[in-house]
Amino acid sequence: MNFYNLKTNVLNIGEALKDANEKLAQIAADPKTTVDDLSAQQKQVDALQARYNTLKAQYDKAESEQKKQLVKNKQSGAMSPKEKREHAFAELIRKTMAKENVGQDVYEALGDNDLTGGNKFLPKTVSTDIISAPEETNPLREISTVTQITNLEIPRLQFTIDDDSFINDTETAKEIAAKGDTVTFGRNKFKAMVGMSETVMLGSDANLFAYVEQGLRNAVTTKERSVAFNPAPQRDAEKHMSFYDATVGIKTVNGADLYEAITNAVADLHESYRENATIVMTYKDYLSIIKTLANGSSTLYGAQPSAVLGKPVVFTDAATTPVIGDFSYSQYNYDLGALYEQDKDVKTGIEYFVVTAWMDHQIKLSSAFRLAKASK
Repeated sequence: MNFYNLKTNVLNIGEALKDANEKLAQIAADPKTTVDDLSAQQKQVDALQARYNTLKAQYDKAESEQKKQLVKNKQSGAMSPKEKREHAFAELIRKTMAKENVGQDVYEALGDNDLTGGNKFLPKTVSTDIISAPEETNPLREISTVTQITNLEIPRLQFTIDDDSFINDTETAKEIAAKGDTVTFGRNKFKAMVGMSETVMLGSDANLFAYVEQGLRNAVTTKERSVAFNPAPQRDAEKHMSFYDATVGIKTVNGADLYEAITNAVADLHESYRENATIVMTYKDYLSIIKTLANGSSTLYGAQPSAVLGKPVVFTDAATTPVIGDFSYSQYNYDLGALYEQDKDVKTGIEYFVVTAWMDHQIKLSSAFRLAKASK
């Protein structure tokens, strides 16, 4: 029953109740009225009063909500796009934590107009920050590909011609023959969880938004980095994601020391990959190389890493063994579906805002990469 129907019914029942009360007064004042007639009229008045009270309570509640919505719309009109987004995201979090349905207007405010409810991870404007540009950077994002496409399949090679004899790198040819010319991305579930106290939940929209968004950024970044540089993946579903797993088949190139191993690895790449190669390694390993090459001189310490090693260098502590190659053949893909949940740690009492998402990392061509190891 809508607001206007409620209002009409309240007015109608109110008039009937008024008439019934007036008739009850007349009957009560008439000495000829029997007790049964008086009792019957009183029952009618009581029934109408009960109906009126019920409808009036519903009407008052609907009127209050309508007024709140008018105030909300008025405030929303005065909000900047940033404030609207923060408010909508805060509503998403609070509704999820309270295990209440999230209204479609919230998703629309976040940029997700999918009426089927198949929202992106996260809704469009939020995913722009969390998926496309994490604050705590996964270094591979600078050089790898990141997509958000359901059931993604792509060619293993970025281009082809009608005569495949142009593939003069025998390693690439063998790999394509063994693995096929298409890369299919899977759906590997992971959960990003942000713990929050009641004070955070009751805080301002801006503070709640910033707190949860930063937590999700860190969770996503950590997951991306860990699957790509996991030295010994335990889950079969994640083995193909790691540069270090034997099943991926990336060739290891040795050298007398790490500097020689890296330069040998760069030289060992086919020219198609060597041209766009990047070296991913730990800063600790780089300083060790500088210390060896400098031989007491301070000159090299001020040099650009690319000038020292001959190729662009990206640092991350996760790369315990340097990875060298064309990282355009490394790709992350997120499935469009996502679930929002609430969870609680019964031991600590902390409640969590949980986003369940699906992601895959594919090393499209192992022959585009090398691992560098020092012999000693």
